[in-house]
Amino acid sequence: MSEGPAGAAPAAGLPGAFRPKTGTMEAWNAAYVRVEDYLRAHRIHNRLHQSRLIQKILERAAKRHAEHPALDPTTVAAEETEAMMDAWFAEVLDQKGLPHDRLAIDGRVALLLCDGPERWPFAFLDEGNTPADFAAAMRSRNLEAGPDLAVSSMVPRPIDLGRITEAAGETLERFERWPILRALLLWVVFASALAGIFYMTR
Repeated sequence: MSEGPAGAAPAAGLPGAFRPKTGTMEAWNAAYVRVEDYLRAHRIHNRLHQSRLIQKILERAAKRHAEHPALDPTTVAAEETEAMMDAWFAEVLDQKGLPHDRLAIDGRVALLLCDGPERWPFAFLDEGNTPADFAAAMRSRNLEAGPDLAVSSMVPRPIDLGRITEAAGETLERFERWPILRALLLWVVFASALAGIFYMTR
Protein backbone atom coordinates (compact mmCIF):
# COMPACT_ATOMS: atom_id res chain seq x y z
CA MET A 1 0.00 0.00 0.00
CA SER A 2 1.23 3.46 -0.77
CA GLU A 3 1.13 6.08 1.89
CA GLY A 4 -1.24 9.01 1.51
CA PRO A 5 0.42 12.42 1.35
CA ALA A 6 0.72 14.09 4.75
CA GLY A 7 -1.88 16.78 5.28
CA ALA A 8 -3.79 15.86 2.11
CA ALA A 9 -7.50 16.53 2.09
CA PRO A 10 -9.59 13.44 2.80
CA ALA A 11 -11.52 11.78 0.00
CA ALA A 12 -15.25 12.27 -0.29
CA GLY A 13 -17.08 10.83 2.68
CA LEU A 14 -14.10 10.51 5.02
CA PRO A 15 -14.14 12.54 8.25
CA GLY A 16 -11.98 15.66 8.02
CA ALA A 17 -9.95 14.66 11.09
CA PHE A 18 -9.14 11.21 9.70
CA ARG A 19 -5.48 11.07 8.66
CA PRO A 20 -4.27 7.46 8.21
CA LYS A 21 -0.51 6.93 8.06
CA THR A 22 -0.70 4.05 5.59
CA GLY A 23 -2.90 3.24 2.63
CA THR A 24 -4.34 5.52 0.00
CA MET A 25 -7.28 7.81 0.64
CA GLU A 26 -9.17 6.02 -2.14
CA ALA A 27 -8.76 2.71 -0.29
CA TRP A 28 -9.91 4.27 2.97
CA ASN A 29 -12.86 5.89 1.22
CA ALA A 30 -13.91 2.42 0.02
CA ALA A 31 -13.61 1.20 3.62
CA TYR A 32 -15.76 4.14 4.74
CA VAL A 33 -18.51 3.20 2.27
CA ARG A 34 -18.44 -0.44 3.36
CA VAL A 35 -18.71 0.42 7.07
CA GLU A 36 -21.48 2.92 6.35
CA ASP A 37 -23.46 0.26 4.45
CA TYR A 38 -22.91 -2.23 7.26
CA LEU A 39 -24.22 0.16 9.89
CA ARG A 40 -27.17 1.03 7.70
CA ALA A 41 -27.95 -2.69 7.40
CA HIS A 42 -28.27 -2.68 11.21
CA ARG A 43 -30.80 0.18 10.89
CA ILE A 44 -28.38 2.82 12.21
CA HIS A 45 -29.81 5.73 10.21
CA ASN A 46 -29.04 8.66 12.52
CA ARG A 47 -26.39 10.53 10.54
CA LEU A 48 -24.63 12.07 13.53
CA HIS A 49 -24.29 8.79 15.41
CA GLN A 50 -23.40 6.98 12.21
CA SER A 51 -20.57 9.43 11.49
CA ARG A 52 -19.19 9.11 15.01
CA LEU A 53 -19.14 5.32 14.78
CA ILE A 54 -17.52 5.31 11.34
CA GLN A 55 -14.74 7.62 12.50
CA LYS A 56 -14.12 5.49 15.60
CA ILE A 57 -14.01 2.31 13.51
CA LEU A 58 -11.73 3.79 10.86
CA GLU A 59 -9.34 5.18 13.48
CA ARG A 60 -9.03 1.73 15.03
CA ALA A 61 -8.58 0.19 11.59
CA ALA A 62 -5.94 2.78 10.61
CA LYS A 63 -3.95 2.07 13.76
CA ARG A 64 -3.94 -1.65 13.00
CA HIS A 65 -3.23 -1.02 9.32
CA ALA A 66 -0.12 1.00 10.27
CA GLU A 67 1.22 -2.19 11.85
CA HIS A 68 0.23 -4.36 8.86
CA PRO A 69 0.22 -2.07 5.79
CA ALA A 70 -0.10 -4.98 3.35
CA LEU A 71 -3.70 -5.60 4.46
CA ASP A 72 -6.65 -4.15 2.61
CA PRO A 73 -8.17 -1.20 4.56
CA THR A 74 -11.70 -2.41 3.82
CA THR A 75 -10.94 -5.84 5.27
CA VAL A 76 -9.32 -4.31 8.35
CA ALA A 77 -12.28 -1.95 8.86
CA ALA A 78 -14.75 -4.83 8.55
CA GLU A 79 -12.83 -6.91 11.10
CA GLU A 80 -12.64 -3.97 13.51
CA THR A 81 -16.40 -3.43 13.16
CA GLU A 82 -17.05 -7.08 14.02
CA ALA A 83 -14.68 -6.92 16.98
CA MET A 84 -16.35 -3.79 18.36
CA MET A 85 -19.80 -5.31 17.95
CA ASP A 86 -18.76 -8.56 19.64
CA ALA A 87 -17.34 -6.71 22.64
CA TRP A 88 -20.38 -4.45 22.85
CA PHE A 89 -22.90 -7.29 22.57
CA ALA A 90 -21.01 -9.28 25.21
CA GLU A 91 -21.16 -6.31 27.58
CA VAL A 92 -24.81 -5.40 26.97
CA LEU A 93 -26.09 -8.97 27.07
CA ASP A 94 -23.71 -9.96 29.90
CA GLN A 95 -22.52 -12.93 27.86
CA LYS A 96 -18.76 -12.61 27.94
CA GLY A 97 -16.90 -15.68 26.75
CA LEU A 98 -19.38 -16.77 24.09
CA PRO A 99 -17.95 -17.66 20.66
CA HIS A 100 -18.25 -15.07 17.90
CA ASP A 101 -20.95 -16.86 15.89
CA ARG A 102 -23.28 -17.31 18.87
CA LEU A 103 -22.67 -13.80 20.18
CA ALA A 104 -23.25 -12.22 16.78
CA ILE A 105 -26.57 -14.03 16.32
CA ASP A 106 -27.85 -13.40 19.86
CA GLY A 107 -26.89 -9.74 19.74
CA ARG A 108 -28.42 -8.97 16.36
CA VAL A 109 -31.65 -10.82 17.14
CA ALA A 110 -32.03 -9.02 20.48
CA LEU A 111 -31.25 -5.67 18.84
CA LEU A 112 -33.97 -6.13 16.25
CA LEU A 113 -36.57 -7.57 18.63
CA CYS A 114 -36.29 -4.66 21.05
CA ASP A 115 -36.31 -2.16 18.16
CA GLY A 116 -33.11 -0.67 19.58
CA PRO A 117 -32.01 1.52 16.64
CA GLU A 118 -35.39 3.29 16.58
CA ARG A 119 -36.04 3.63 20.33
CA TRP A 120 -32.43 4.38 21.32
CA PRO A 121 -30.83 5.89 18.18
CA PHE A 122 -27.55 6.83 19.95
CA ALA A 123 -27.07 3.66 22.01
CA PHE A 124 -25.61 1.30 19.40
CA LEU A 125 -21.89 0.67 20.04
CA ASP A 126 -21.82 3.50 22.59
CA GLU A 127 -19.24 1.90 24.86
CA GLY A 128 -19.60 2.87 28.51
CA ASN A 129 -22.77 4.92 28.01
CA THR A 130 -25.38 2.29 27.24
CA PRO A 131 -28.78 3.30 28.69
CA ALA A 132 -29.95 0.94 31.42
CA ASP A 133 -33.42 0.52 29.91
CA PHE A 134 -31.89 -0.33 26.54
CA ALA A 135 -29.62 -2.98 28.07
CA ALA A 136 -32.59 -4.43 29.97
CA ALA A 137 -34.65 -4.57 26.78
CA MET A 138 -31.81 -6.31 24.93
CA ARG A 139 -31.41 -8.93 27.66
CA SER A 140 -35.14 -9.61 27.95
CA ARG A 141 -35.47 -10.12 24.19
CA ASN A 142 -32.46 -12.41 24.22
CA LEU A 143 -34.08 -14.59 26.90
CA GLU A 144 -37.35 -14.69 24.97
CA ALA A 145 -35.53 -16.18 22.00
CA GLY A 146 -35.36 -19.46 23.93
CA PRO A 147 -32.64 -21.83 25.17
CA ASP A 148 -30.10 -23.64 23.05
CA LEU A 149 -31.17 -26.68 21.09
CA ALA A 150 -30.49 -29.89 23.00
CA VAL A 151 -30.07 -33.43 21.73
CA SER A 152 -32.69 -35.75 23.22
CA SER A 153 -33.12 -39.51 23.11
CA MET A 154 -36.45 -40.71 21.71
CA VAL A 155 -37.59 -44.29 22.35
CA PRO A 156 -39.67 -45.81 19.52
CA ARG A 157 -43.23 -46.60 20.53
CA PRO A 158 -45.86 -48.77 18.82
CA ILE A 159 -48.35 -46.75 16.80
CA ASP A 160 -51.97 -47.22 17.78
CA LEU A 161 -53.99 -46.98 14.57
CA GLY A 162 -57.34 -47.92 16.10
CA ARG A 163 -59.76 -50.83 15.72
CA ILE A 164 -60.62 -50.14 12.10
CA THR A 165 -57.01 -50.45 11.00
CA GLU A 166 -56.55 -53.61 13.08
CA ALA A 167 -59.63 -55.17 11.46
CA ALA A 168 -58.38 -54.28 8.00
CA GLY A 169 -55.00 -55.80 8.82
CA GLU A 170 -56.58 -59.03 10.06
CA THR A 171 -58.70 -59.22 6.90
CA LEU A 172 -55.65 -58.84 4.68
CA GLU A 173 -53.85 -61.54 6.65
CA ARG A 174 -56.78 -63.93 6.04
CA PHE A 175 -56.64 -63.18 2.33
CA GLU A 176 -52.94 -64.00 2.36
CA ARG A 177 -53.65 -67.36 4.01
CA TRP A 178 -56.58 -68.21 1.68
CA PRO A 179 -55.64 -67.48 -1.96
CA ILE A 180 -58.97 -68.88 -3.20
CA LEU A 181 -60.89 -66.41 -1.06
CA ARG A 182 -58.68 -63.59 -2.37
CA ALA A 183 -59.33 -64.61 -5.99
CA LEU A 184 -63.06 -64.85 -5.33
CA LEU A 185 -63.11 -61.36 -3.86
CA LEU A 186 -61.24 -59.95 -6.87
CA TRP A 187 -63.78 -61.55 -9.23
CA VAL A 188 -66.65 -60.10 -7.20
CA VAL A 189 -65.12 -56.64 -7.41
CA PHE A 190 -64.53 -57.05 -11.15
CA ALA A 191 -68.10 -58.25 -11.76
CA SER A 192 -69.50 -55.40 -9.68
CA ALA A 193 -67.51 -52.89 -11.72
CA LEU A 194 -68.78 -54.36 -15.00
CA ALA A 195 -72.34 -54.32 -13.70
CA GLY A 196 -72.00 -50.70 -12.66
CA ILE A 197 -70.65 -49.70 -16.09
CA PHE A 198 -73.41 -51.61 -17.86
CA TYR A 199 -76.07 -49.96 -15.70
CA MET A 200 -74.69 -46.44 -16.25
CA THR A 201 -74.39 -46.83 -20.06
CA ARG A 202 -77.90 -48.17 -20.67
